[in-house]
Amino acid sequence: MKIYKVKVNGKIYEVELEEVTENDKSITKENDKPKESSESLTNNTINSPMQGTIQKILVKSGKKVKQGDSLMILEAMKLENDIIADKDYLIEKVLVEEGDNVDSDQPLIKVS
Repeated sequence: MKIYKVKVNGKIYEVELEEVTENDKSITKENDKPKESSESLTNNTINSPMQGTIQKILVKSGKKVKQGDSLMILEAMKLENDIIADKDYLIEKVLVEEGDNVDSDQPLIKVS
């Protein structure tokens, strides 16, 4: 075990970390492919994975996007989250604007 000090927003925390080997069966490796849960696809819409504020929209209606392309940036809990295409799409309509507050599972983009 190693103890580290971490400073977050001006406050110092002591964190104890356990050394883990690659053979430890409790550790799982994540796939490099974007998770489908990061954007729920329902009725040809890409939905918000969480509550937050739309910071930047990176696509426009009529644009074709490829799997892995960033579609927009959603700020949640002071963190910026990329909304990423899980496959190739044609953007039919962007349903939100920059600065909009969105709820979890709210449709953000209509795709085909």
